Amino acid sequence: MSDRIVRTDEEWRRILTPEQYRVTREGGTECAFSGRLPEATEPGVFACVCCGQPLFRPEAKFDSGTGWPSFFRPVSADAIEERTDRSHGMVRIEVRCRRCEAHLGHVFPDGPPPTGRRFCINAVALVFRPDRAADGDAPAEQ
Repeated sequence: MSDRIVRTDEEWRRILTPEQYRVTREGGTECAFSGRLPEATEPGVFACVCCGQPLFRPEAKFDSGTGWPSFFRPVSADAIEERTDRSHGMVRIEVRCRRCEAHLGHVFPDGPPPTGRRFCINAVALVFRPDRAADGDAPAEQ
């Protein structure tokens, strides 16, 4: 895994759009069916919009019907971290980018085989990078 990236709130606000900041840095959620991710037709990764860390492959993406991009597994267990989220009167598992601690979404136990997990991720937290740029060393394009 790449080294952690730490920035001030002011630095994040300069790098991100207001909606990206609200979701990734403040733990917000975009409205269902509002996010737009490209249908990846070439090899690559969906990476963290904040730091470029590779997170999910197109092959793990599926239509859950929930209105948010869904994946059944991350690129690797080291790409993300899972935390207990007790907000809004419920207990869920929050998913964050391990490299920069961006809030990505939540994971639920109702996904398809082979994992049975559904990583329900905010589209605004992701950017698609074709394999030629999928090494995680370069920051995400804004």
